[in-house]
Amino acid sequence: MISKQMQAQVQNSSVIRAMFEEGKRLSAIYGKENVYDFSLGNPSVEPPSEVKTAILDIINNEDPAAIHAYMNNSGYETVRDAVAESINAKYNTQFSRNNIIMTVGAAGGLNVILKTLLDPEDEVIVFAPFFGEYRNYVSNYYGNLVVIPADTADFQPNLEAFREKITAKTKAVIVNSPNNPTGVIYSAATIIKMADILRQKQKEFGSNIYIISDEPYRELAYDNIEVPYLTKYYDNTIIGYSFSKSLSLPGERIGYLVIPDQAADAEIIIAAANIATRILGFVNAPSLIQLVIARCLQAKVDVEAYNRNRELLYNSLRDFGYDCIKPEGAFYLFVKAPNNDDVAFCNLAKQKNILIVPGSSFGCAGYVRIAYCVPYNTIEKSLPGFKALIDEIQLK
Repeated sequence: MISKQMQAQVQNSSVIRAMFEEGKRLSAIYGKENVYDFSLGNPSVEPPSEVKTAILDIINNEDPAAIHAYMNNSGYETVRDAVAESINAKYNTQFSRNNIIMTVGAAGGLNVILKTLLDPEDEVIVFAPFFGEYRNYVSNYYGNLVVIPADTADFQPNLEAFREKITAKTKAVIVNSPNNPTGVIYSAATIIKMADILRQKQKEFGSNIYIISDEPYRELAYDNIEVPYLTKYYDNTIIGYSFSKSLSLPGERIGYLVIPDQAADAEIIIAAANIATRILGFVNAPSLIQLVIARCLQAKVDVEAYNRNRELLYNSLRDFGYDCIKPEGAFYLFVKAPNNDDVAFCNLAKQKNILIVPGSSFGCAGYVRIAYCVPYNTIEKSLPGFKALIDEIQLK
């Protein structure tokens, strides 16, 4: 029999992945071109050309024994140097290679830092709506997830509720901006207030509370909106970054942690995170792709392709009568279910071969997530179905 912990996690297995598998089943029946799969945040934009060039150059010209070998658990020194220099140039920070740990994507990085920080029964705060896997990541290390209810007016963090939920057991707060599933970017004003609250609570409880900033969508921001870099606002901030979206490389599983010297107990956290990387079984981030991204830190995907999708989907659904806020980043639209039942609405949508994810998976029932990282014509062809859905509900 599997462990009790895994029994619970199997039971609560990802609805997003289940919908993705349903998409493959429907495609086999109706043809892929007739199934409109908005379930998974799988980038539709090709990686920048620099990625292919770097892969071929490294494979053809570098020593195979070196590019496929073990290295320091934190990653190649040269890669970490390049990452630190890139961050410093963008955000006027002063990081060195010692502050960087290369990780197996953002998910690997979050698991590394949570294993490093959490004792059983420690509390980790998240703001609804939130990426559902956070619940499993925290329970992996016997922590307790504390959910702050959503402010559905603008989906900025509900800071009054946040203040009330912080306790002596609070060890960390996970922040995700641009946000999955809303596409909202947390404003500098929000981050300043959040940091002030945390400093007050640290003083009150005599403890250290860390912000873990989960940033796979940092580079996907629209309309020149700035995404605040949180280490500049709060010393006890740890950044988890992924190249999955910024370079369209989700399957390559590559990212990094930034652990600033200013964070409390930084030296021992860095040392422990190195050990966590090893004992969790990652050992190190994939060697070849580390070397590749070091050459591609200035490369970018074509965000305008996502913006074009955003404009078409948002404007069309609003015209049909759907209630949603316009995403500022990422590639998700969070829409109020017109029948107020997110699960039932997703099932109705599936009857029209439209695959979307219920908001209850993100701790925010009554809404649905539409991942618009799809070809433009997929959105175009799906629009009659979305129109028919809301018309049928309004006729009832």
